[in-house]
Amino acid sequence: MSEMIGTAETLPQLFQNTVAKFGAKTALRHRVAKEWHEISFAELARRVEAMASGLASLGVKKGDRVALLSENRPEWTVVDLAILHLGGVVVPIYPTLPSPQVAYIVRNSESNVILVENAKQLAKVTTARAELPELRSVVVIDTEKLPEGTDAVSLDSVIASGTETPLGAAFAEGWRGVQPDEVASLVYTSGTTGDPKGAMLTHKNFAVNVFMSLEHFARQGEAITDADTFLSFLPLCHVFERTTGYYLVFAVGGTIAYSEGVRTLLEDMKFNKPTIMVCVPRVYESFAERIQGAVEKEPEAKRKIFHDAIAAGEEYAEKKRTTGHAGPLAWAKNVAFDKLVYSTLRDKFGGSMRFFVAGGAALGPDTARFFDAFGLPIIEGYGMTEASPVMVINPNRRVKIGTVGICVPHAEVKIAADGEILFRGPNIMRGYWKNDVATAEMIDADGWLHSGDIGVLDDEGYLKITDRKKDIIVLANGKNVAPQPIEQVLKTSPFITEIVLIGDKQNIVTALVVPNRDKLGEWAKSENIAFATDDELLALPQTYKKIKGEIDGLSKDRFADYERVKKFALINATFGVDSGELTPTLKIKRKVVLAKYAKEVASLRGVGDE
Repeated sequence: MSEMIGTAETLPQLFQNTVAKFGAKTALRHRVAKEWHEISFAELARRVEAMASGLASLGVKKGDRVALLSENRPEWTVVDLAILHLGGVVVPIYPTLPSPQVAYIVRNSESNVILVENAKQLAKVTTARAELPELRSVVVIDTEKLPEGTDAVSLDSVIASGTETPLGAAFAEGWRGVQPDEVASLVYTSGTTGDPKGAMLTHKNFAVNVFMSLEHFARQGEAITDADTFLSFLPLCHVFERTTGYYLVFAVGGTIAYSEGVRTLLEDMKFNKPTIMVCVPRVYESFAERIQGAVEKEPEAKRKIFHDAIAAGEEYAEKKRTTGHAGPLAWAKNVAFDKLVYSTLRDKFGGSMRFFVAGGAALGPDTARFFDAFGLPIIEGYGMTEASPVMVINPNRRVKIGTVGICVPHAEVKIAADGEILFRGPNIMRGYWKNDVATAEMIDADGWLHSGDIGVLDDEGYLKITDRKKDIIVLANGKNVAPQPIEQVLKTSPFITEIVLIGDKQNIVTALVVPNRDKLGEWAKSENIAFATDDELLALPQTYKKIKGEIDGLSKDRFADYERVKKFALINATFGVDSGELTPTLKIKRKVVLAKYAKEVASLRGVGDE
């Protein structure tokens, strides 16, 4: 295993190498009001140096933890790089977290400076300020509507201070003195159970993971270069976006365009014409649903052409994936449908997209095949915060749908005797901040990272994840049920938004179901079923029968009898981050859900096999 994988061993070195080579090239693109603005690498470097000098004037020095609470924007990148150049430790915080969780991370990390985006985020810190004895400075990016009497200072004033009293030669001396094994960031895990833990990720962890990933793509003949534009959509505090949609892009001199969110996503694509985007599967699924929903409103002739095109495209892509060639007839069909359908669909995503990358949750095979059909493959991968995060990813030219791919170069993956996925490589964290017990549980004496996921490796080394180790349901008869693959299939029903399987120590599998109330309402009206409220709709026996039909239909011929949902309760709710059912990476907090809906869970217990 090579110690030196890429051309930089620290993040400041990675950035400065790119500035030296691509100074005049656009590094960042962002929108102010309705106008897009560009920042070159050279200009970005100037801002980083001024910001670093300003932070130094606030007392930030090597090893200090500095928290960052903001949505994606150029200032996030400027602040991150400035802290790293000083040898400080960046503590990114999800802007969706409530005040108590923000306070916990700031307190646990012993951050003495925090940068917040606006008055809303400042309020979270102000509320808990008395509990944060280590916090000495608060910096606000947008200073509109700040409360009177606050001791927070503006980001502009910090930069102005740094411009007036620059570090000069000490700046370069400082970042050159940063060592690969020094901690670059404390990244707090989402915390599906218990308090989040701070993964200590070093400069080397991030840098090698960038170059491992770049080498993986280059081996497939799909090298990522300075000609690529990435659309940044996932939160930068998510290590997936930070490594693959930020550090990796800068390593090759590519351009990052910041999306303003779901509302403007397709518009952002149209303007920026990105070539690559990394995202969670739910976003791709929503794209597919919107396209398919729009098609269903078209005349029958157009619908038929679309469905024929997708079917032909899926067949063509499958042959290309499995045999390397599709044959002249399939090729001719593909050319014809490309003019009629595929090119129009690709244009919706800017017209220049090479491929999407998916991670953070399981990608539905139907979604993968749908995008593949019109020439926009989704490359699914797998990783963990504790591995910086990329561990496994599909080869571009040999994607196996339903798997998360093969191990990245210079690392190893294996399956333990109990089915757990283990990973070992130079991108594994130093450990958890101030938590030696949790570190020892996660990384064993031989350096293997214990993922907590269950999986299998096929004879070509492709990894398939089957479930979370702790989520396995053990029925009263001793049979094991892996809930996540079943939930993934059942959520393909347009009538089911979320579903959580239950059944530990029970005779049968039961479930909590959050239905798609809009779809159910449309169905009920089409069936002339009267209802006044969502609660009334969900209480109707016809509604229960409809959802049962969806579950039974999707389960038939897919799952063993003991794996099938036999009883369920309909929940009139929306799972969210703010309401506590989802982590910031949109994973279900099972314990929270089961506790919150304990009454419904209790009603499902004790039922016999039917």
